[in-house]
Amino acid sequence: MISRNFKNVLVVSVGFLSLFTAYGGLQSLQSSLNAEDGMGVASLSVIYASIIVSSMFLPPIMIKNLGCKWTIVAGMACYVSYSFGNLYPGWYTLIPTSVILGLGGSPLWSAKCTYLTIAGNLQGAKEGKKGADVINHYFGIFFFIFQSSAVWGNLMSSLIFQQDTNIANIPEEQLQTCGAANCGLNISLNGTTTRPAQNLVEILVGCYIGVGLLAMLIVAVFLDNVDREQSSQFRGNREPFCQTFLATFRLLKDWRLLTLIPLTMYSGFEQSFLSGEYTKNYVTCALGIHYVGYVMMCFGATNSLCSFLFGRLARYTGRAALILLAALANFACIIALLFWRPHPDDLPVFFVFPALWGMADAIWQTQTNALYGVLFSRDKEAAFANYRMWESLGFVIAFAYSTFICLEYKLYILLAVLLLTVVTYPIVEYHEHKHPTPPVEKGSHLTDSKALQRDESNIICQTRI
Repeated sequence: MISRNFKNVLVVSVGFLSLFTAYGGLQSLQSSLNAEDGMGVASLSVIYASIIVSSMFLPPIMIKNLGCKWTIVAGMACYVSYSFGNLYPGWYTLIPTSVILGLGGSPLWSAKCTYLTIAGNLQGAKEGKKGADVINHYFGIFFFIFQSSAVWGNLMSSLIFQQDTNIANIPEEQLQTCGAANCGLNISLNGTTTRPAQNLVEILVGCYIGVGLLAMLIVAVFLDNVDREQSSQFRGNREPFCQTFLATFRLLKDWRLLTLIPLTMYSGFEQSFLSGEYTKNYVTCALGIHYVGYVMMCFGATNSLCSFLFGRLARYTGRAALILLAALANFACIIALLFWRPHPDDLPVFFVFPALWGMADAIWQTQTNALYGVLFSRDKEAAFANYRMWESLGFVIAFAYSTFICLEYKLYILLAVLLLTVVTYPIVEYHEHKHPTPPVEKGSHLTDSKALQRDESNIICQTRI
């Protein structure tokens, strides 16, 4: 019989799996499906710009007033609104729903992080184990289930778009414009790169809306409200708004956080490149939009498996070795993409790049989160708000110049940010090695659930791996 806390972890994981089956599939298709005037990429840029704004103050306010459970449900509703905006895409539908999604994005992720942490500490107290060990186990389960959402969302899009009767061979003239050989700003919309039939788009978006609503239902019905008392106490004793708002910026006085900004922003750059540039200028251009889902499925499957693998491997290798592996993988891919000329005859190669990218992204996500948790465990809310803010800024910049800069220069920018990361990250890691940050819980763990609730301020969102 599984414990109640473990059940709650599964509920959160399945809810996020269902929600991001929809959003992940839509994000992968935006640069190809809504390519007119760069509308799709512009909507993604607006999403992450809104996340930057919401990261500054919304997460602690919503979590402390609504509690983790209902903050998650509210955030999910914001994501579903974006699916409705894609039902009949236009500037007047995509941009407003993008703003709504962005405002709900940061509270959603912060509430998830806080909920899993509380559940892990409660279970550790119940079983007499260290809360940190249980939290690490719960986060591993979550990311293993969550990262597979890219597989199912993209599988849905590929299976539905394959029903399009207008699929045709891509002419050789168009293949000459694919990849970094051409500027990549004006891909000819011939053959299989044309937008699929509207009825197929409506079927796909309708399916995405359905799984998004299912996610909200799963969480609302089956997730326990573990922080109800804390939320009630906060509503009776509110903190000043300015104190909450400025906490994110006060942490910027810490030189370690400033030094980690390139690493954090690179996470946004590399994710946006694969979902925005690789899918459009390589896959859609040379194979057709119906292949985007299959290629991104490869990314999602590799990402999911590697997240689970590296989470266990990190305790033996350390963070630095894994981050070096991710940097080398991305460096090799960027150099290869500069020279590779995509052609349908090279079909396996189209899947090699997302597989390597998925492996690297698994490292960037798991290890960067872990590093923030270790360094700033005493200021967890402000630290992870900064993480979301700087990562989102990377997304915003990359999506913003997507329609103005040639693909070759985008690759050079990505390479430059990667090299800057390789220079700055070791400084923080070396300092942490020489001067370890003292843990919040010094040599002991809580064994009483009431004591745990009294010491809620010491709960950490991520643990040393």
